[in-house]
Amino acid sequence: MNIKRIRELVDIMNDNGLTEVEIEQEGVKVKLVKRPSGVVEQVVAPTVVTGGTKTSAQPLESAAGGNLKEVKAPMVGTFYRAPAPDVEPYVEIGDTVQKGDVLCIVEAMKLMNEVKAEFGGKVVEICVENAEPVEFGQVLFRIEPA
Repeated sequence: MNIKRIRELVDIMNDNGLTEVEIEQEGVKVKLVKRPSGVVEQVVAPTVVTGGTKTSAQPLESAAGGNLKEVKAPMVGTFYRAPAPDVEPYVEIGDTVQKGDVLCIVEAMKLMNEVKAEFGGKVVEICVENAEPVEFGQVLFRIEPA
């Protein structure tokens, strides 16, 4: 399935007021889900998409007693900490991020998808190694909100 076909599906969703579309073609299943904010996210997996529904960041208790929020993978793909192999990672443990800052890239079907912070805070844990495959909803980062 190519990007042109995915864009056509997004147009169909928008034209018909749909919030979710799922299609299987050539052994690849694509599921598009529109969040309440209007952002469409893509989930791609060979043959079968497994797992439950997407959940928002869930607070966790940190060792310091504060709440941590999780940043989860918006799709199945490959996790990259930097835009290129010879470039510094977007974030390191201990960095402070603002809402909208790029945290990493998840590559899916040769498309590089930036994962941005939905809230500001301090990065306390990076849960995935560079170039590792990730599943939809897998925790990528834990951030202590500012």
